[in-house]
Amino acid sequence: MTSTEKKDMNAVKGLDLERYMGRWYEIASFPSRFQPKDGVDTRATYTLNPDGTVHVLNETWNGGKRGFIQGSAYKADPKSDEAKLKVKFFVPPFLPVIPVTGDYWVLYIDPEYQHAVIGQPSRSYLWILSRKAHMEEETYKQLVEKAVEEGYDVSKLHKTPQSDTPPESNTAPDDTKGVWWLKSTFGK
Repeated sequence: MTSTEKKDMNAVKGLDLERYMGRWYEIASFPSRFQPKDGVDTRATYTLNPDGTVHVLNETWNGGKRGFIQGSAYKADPKSDEAKLKVKFFVPPFLPVIPVTGDYWVLYIDPEYQHAVIGQPSRSYLWILSRKAHMEEETYKQLVEKAVEEGYDVSKLHKTPQSDTPPESNTAPDDTKGVWWLKSTFGK
């Protein structure tokens, strides 16, 4: 395999979607020119819907304001046991409501469902997530190594600042210009 060839990316098989639900903190990600450089306390909260889809709430804080976007996720292939999901976000209601869909592949999850590595087949985006706002450095290094094994250039990884006491969603004014979430997630 030459340096320009990339091996196939492997997604987790047999993901327990119910165990995966709940809040995940962004420990690190590939930065995007659309995402605020000083965004902190970034996190995602997943809730299983009765129809088997997943409600997605992504939040970040920037200058004391909460930016957020909501969407839904579903299995790309319902017959497959691979953790390859599609995530669909709708642009906030003050803009034309246009769905934007992207890939969400769980590349690694630990047996206790406490840490995860999320990517996309293009390898343009990468997230390291944790159930807790902070992660041991040794665990972080192990997760970065998992990303390397999947062909990622991890030199672009940027750690996300997380508070010792994460903010509550309802204690900060909302940033109503949250279009950067869409652009940062899908590069559109």
